[in-house]
Order: sequence, then C-alpha cells, then structure tokens
Amino acid sequence: MAESSSSLPPLCEKISYKNYFLRTVDLTILGLLFSLLLHRVLLMKQRDNVWAVAFLCESFFTFVWLIITCIKWNPAEYKPYPDRLDERVQDLPSVDMFLTTADPVREPPILVVNTVLSLLGVDYPANKLACYVSDDGCSPLTYFSLKEASKFAKIWVPFCKKYNVRVRAPFRYFLNRPTVTESSEFSKDWDMMKREYEKLCRKVEDATGDSHWLDADDDFEAFSNTKPNDHSNIVKVVWENKGGVGDEKEVPHFVYISREKRPKYFHNYKAGAMNVLVRVSGLMTNAPYMLNVDCDMYVNEADVVRQAMCIFLQNSILNSNNCAFVQYPQDFYDSNADELAVLQSYLGRGIAGIQGSLCAGSGCFLSRRVMYGISLDDLEDDGSLSSVATRNYLAEKNLAREFGNSKEMVTSVVNALQRKPNPQHSSLTDSLEAAEEVGHCHYENQTSWGKTIGWLYGSTTEDVHTSLGIHSRGWTSSFISPDPPAFLGAMPSGGPEAMLQQRRWAAGMLEILFSKRSPLIGVFFGKLRFRQSLAYLYAFTWGLRSIPELLYCLLPAYCLLHNSALFPKGVYLGIIITLVGIHCLYTLWEFMSLGFSVQSWFVSQSCGRIKTTCSWLFSIPDIILKFLGISETVFVVTTKTMPKSRSSDDCPNQDSGKFEFDGSLYFLPGTFIVLVNLTALVGCSVGLLQQLSRSHRGGSSGLAEVCGCVLVVILFLPFLKGMFEKGKYGIPSSTLYKAAFLAVLFVVFSLGKLVY
Repeated sequence: MAESSSSLPPLCEKISYKNYFLRTVDLTILGLLFSLLLHRVLLMKQRDNVWAVAFLCESFFTFVWLIITCIKWNPAEYKPYPDRLDERVQDLPSVDMFLTTADPVREPPILVVNTVLSLLGVDYPANKLACYVSDDGCSPLTYFSLKEASKFAKIWVPFCKKYNVRVRAPFRYFLNRPTVTESSEFSKDWDMMKREYEKLCRKVEDATGDSHWLDADDDFEAFSNTKPNDHSNIVKVVWENKGGVGDEKEVPHFVYISREKRPKYFHNYKAGAMNVLVRVSGLMTNAPYMLNVDCDMYVNEADVVRQAMCIFLQNSILNSNNCAFVQYPQDFYDSNADELAVLQSYLGRGIAGIQGSLCAGSGCFLSRRVMYGISLDDLEDDGSLSSVATRNYLAEKNLAREFGNSKEMVTSVVNALQRKPNPQHSSLTDSLEAAEEVGHCHYENQTSWGKTIGWLYGSTTEDVHTSLGIHSRGWTSSFISPDPPAFLGAMPSGGPEAMLQQRRWAAGMLEILFSKRSPLIGVFFGKLRFRQSLAYLYAFTWGLRSIPELLYCLLPAYCLLHNSALFPKGVYLGIIITLVGIHCLYTLWEFMSLGFSVQSWFVSQSCGRIKTTCSWLFSIPDIILKFLGISETVFVVTTKTMPKSRSSDDCPNQDSGKFEFDGSLYFLPGTFIVLVNLTALVGCSVGLLQQLSRSHRGGSSGLAEVCGCVLVVILFLPFLKGMFEKGKYGIPSSTLYKAAFLAVLFVVFSLGKLVY
C-alpha cells in the first residue's frame, strides 16, 4: 500500500520541453510548403501533367509535416524517483514479466537466455516477480536452454544484487573485465561467474548439434513427435520461488509455455501468444502489472521495474488511475539506430505530451485490468469499479462469454478487476491443469479475446493496435526515457532482414488504418483525442508515403529527359532552396544536439529514403491482396544476432559504409531509381536532349532539375556502390537486369513525346 501524505516528495514528475524556437522553425517550414503549393496551383494551367504529379506529392509531404508539427507541439516525459519508493510504499505490487520467442534458428536460445537472466535479476523483490516465456516454436532446445539458465540464475542473481551490477545480461556484462581497483573477493567471484557462464554457453551450443539429452530426460517427453505448427499445449514450471520473502538470494518464478497449435487453426501470430501468457499468468500469479519484452531486448538498468512502479503508484496516491501503460524507448547496442533515437526523442516526447506514448510492444509495462477491457469511465475516483461496471463486468454469464469457460480463469479475472490477489496455492503446479486448458487453440472461440480483451488481433503490429484500443477507451500512457537506457536490443542483421521487418510494420499499420479501429473513427466514436489520432495517423500512413516519395525521386529525371521544368523559377525557386536548406539544418541540429555526427545524420537520411521507397512500398500490395481475399499478411520472424561489438549491416554506417543486398524484390525500386537518375544526368551532360527538344515548347529543365537528380543519387549512394561490389555487398545481376529493363521503359516513355 502507498502512503497518501501530500507532504512527502512525489514518486515522479512530468517534465515539459516547450521550445518556442523549434515551434517557429516547424511553422516556417510549414509556411514554405504551403507557399510552394500555392504557386503550383496558380501556374498549373501553364504546365504539363508533371506539375500535377508534383503538386500531389508535395501536398502529401505538407500533410505529413502538418501532422509532425501538431505532434511535437508540447513534448513531455516522466521522470521517476525510484529511491523514494521504499519511503512511500510499504508493499510493492507484483509484476509478471513476459518474453516471447518463436524460432530457435532465427532467435538463438543463448540470446533468449541472456534476456531471461536480465529479467530475473532486476532490482525488485523476487517474491513479487514471475517470468513467463512463450515459445511459439515448441523447441526442446529452447526449453533445455531455459532449464540450464534457471540453474545459472541461482548464482547469477545473488551476484548481481551483492555487487549492484547494472547490466545484468551476462553476454554484455562479461565483455569488459572490471578495473583492478575492485576488491579481491569481487575479482574471484567475477572470474567464477564468467567460467560458469561460459559453461552455460557451451552446454547450449553442444545441445544445438546433439540431441541425445532429449531422450535422456523424461521432462522432454512432451516434446516428442511435435512440430512447430502442430503440437499440444505445454506448460512447465522451470523454477518456483517457494515461500519467498524477497531475499536477495531468491530467484523469481520462472514458467515455460508453448501454446497448442494445429494446422487448421489460425493462431494470430505474436498477439495470440501474448494472450496465452496473460491467461496463464492470471491463473498462476495474477500480478496487477505486466512487462512485455522481446527476446533480444535485455534489461540494461536494474531499477527498471521500480521506475515504472513510480508512475503507477503515484497515480494511485493521487487517485488519478488513468495511466494504462508505461513505455520505455527502444534502444540498441549493435547497430546504427541513431534515426530511431532522434525519432523517439522528439516525436516520441511530443506524443507523450498529448494522451501518452504509443505502445511499442517491448519495454512496456501494462495494467492487467486495462488489458481486460475496462474503460476509464468504469472506475470510481479511488480506482475501484463503479456500480454499473460491477454489474456489467462481474456477472458470471458475462464473464464466461467474454473470457472463456474456465472457472479458474473467471475467478482470476474477478480478482484482477477488483484489485484482489489470487488465493494462495501451495505450489504453482496446482494451477498447471487450468493453465493448460486456457492455452488450447480453441479456447478463444466465441470469446472477446483479441477483440476487446487482451492484445488485439487483425494486424501484424499488435502492439500499436492494442495501444490504439486502450487510448480509444479514454486511458492515458506515460513515457520514460532514463539514462542509461532501460532496455537494449539487437537490430535485424543485414539489409534483407531490416527490409522484411520494415515491410511487416508498414503492412500492419495499414491494416489498422483501413479497419474499423482506425484512429479517424476513434476520434468520433471513442475517447481518442484529436492530436493523439494524428499521432497514430502519422504511423499508420508509413506505407502510403512510399508512393509520393518514389514518384518524387523519379520526377527530376523525367523532367531532364522530357526537357520540362519541375521546380518553379524566379522567387519561388528561392523558396524551394530555402525550404530544403532549413529542413537539412533543422534535422542536422536534431542529430547533433543528441551527440550524433554529421555522417550519422546523412546515413539516417539515406536509410529513411531507402526504407520508404524499397520496403514500405511492398506493404501496399500486401494490404490490397488481403482486402481482396487473395492472401493474408504474414508475420515473419526476423533473424536476431548477438554481436560482441557495435556494428551495423542493415544500413550504411560509420564503420564500413556498406549495405547488404540479396535477390529479393526489396532492392529493385532503389536500383531502378539510381539507374534512371544516372541516365538522365548522362543524357543532360552530352547535350543529347537539347538536340531532341529544339521544337519543344514550354518551360525547359535546368540546373534545379540536375541538382535534384544529383541529390537523389547521393541519397541512394549504397545502391550506386552496390553496382560495383560483389558478394553480399553487391546488387545481384538479376536485380540489375530487371531494374535496367524498367529504366529503359522509363526513358522511352519520357522521350516519347519529344521524339514524336
């Protein structure tokens, strides 16, 4: 329970970052964009169709910048004070921690093990924690690795708490040997822990190539004759903290789950696995708060749980129970994620200043009651259910219809909604039978799971989808960005993997945009605030942005080939130059103010154009095919790696400046764009077009169009380099041939009217 004395210092405070200078710059850019559009309209009749296309593209860019300006208007975040928690709170609330994995090849078990160990070792009473791992691949290797990890955790967790270790993922902690000033006892313990961790790694590595252990242990009998998409429900208590009192030597509960899968059932990808975790944990520990992390996002700050509890408990003290979840930013240790860091620092804080941060899935603490579908209007001022909500939610028939026919599950839901703990079992194993029941693939039939309860279905981006549903019910959320970062993860390795992930995200966003849960609907029929709907709209239109950006990358080349003007002349050319200059300086300042270099800024600008035109573009046919009933969007697990040093292969970076390619269609648009612009520049330089266009009437192309082509080639520099590289850093011949064929068609189309 929390003390309500107002004389005590707060557990957290909201910090606003209003900057009138930045607002002025945002509005200046917006004004320049509208000036450009006005000129396009005034001179549209005097120009050809290329101006109409340019007008449509620039209208979309103006719309996006208008949304960005609205989002960034009142940036904010929360600053927690975890050191005050013990003074204010006598009994800390319990937290259930969720981790999902789906493929032992793409997501190596040793990576999962390190994330689990970092969760088990957080600075929070062990008797208040439980860790649940969902293995959607039903891999005995993953289960074996987790069993071995639980043994190592019995010495790792006490070591971390004894010496106040900050980074509690062993593979990162043991990269650097401690300084010689440390005590001899610590040095001995450190050497011992490293040896034990190396033994753990060898066991996992040996088990990968030899499965004799599978037949030697009866505990693995459940995995016999199983397939990733065809197996029974498996729930195993890996470790139970029996009689725990929160001692530093204790290890939290640790449970393994592999939900039932059958070929004829659609399993709703990660969202389905998350809902099974919610139900199983509700039966076993039923903590009021839940933490979700990806299998590659380890805890980098041991105080992370206490920080999040500061937000929830401060709201409870003030009788302001409107915070549904607390989101931490996603930071990475192995790749160039500078663009994401800038995005989270400016746009992320901007969104947090409206109705609250969007749920990014990993690094998110959620209220269990909110995940069970209640709205803010269902609560009294003290956080208890209102009399109307009690009648609606707690009626036995309604509960069974909404949450399923498990009596144990219904009891758990009632306890959670009324903020009561589950009746204490003598052991977690007492709940295994009920836990296996709620993990069956048919359990959700005719219920509200995935519709209004739990993680929502219907999109491959279940996190943002669920976030939208929560905000539409009137809830708010909080954003915490501590230093050092609370969580650190691994970016997808290689260009193809990054492209795959971006395509999945863009497709998932479009699924929501054109669904009945669209933010445009939530504003009028829900309790989503208008500016918050703009924040969702900004994310959900990722895929749509690919078309105007692709066209705009081709327009300068078309105008050079066609010998027509794209950019206005005279004073309006000055507007464009000013617009581009201010935007470049503005975005450069954003990067440098966070400590990033000029090269990092350029790399991010290049990556932004590449992912938009080469990856997000393919989300559009994905959605069209889905709405036509031809195919469904597919959730493909991206490959995770565990490098020992900071590197980046998924985007041009400061170290190598190289980009990985393969024969997939992702790299066809970028190659096509480079070839077309190079052709236009070559044609312009040899004077061929001037001879062909002597009789051409109207405005002709000039230096502005040439500069446009040069800028496009510079932004797609990785593709230009890839044309001359070999191996994984070179563009495959098949892609080059296809792009060359399309480029020839484009040139013929552009020159057709002139030649005629």
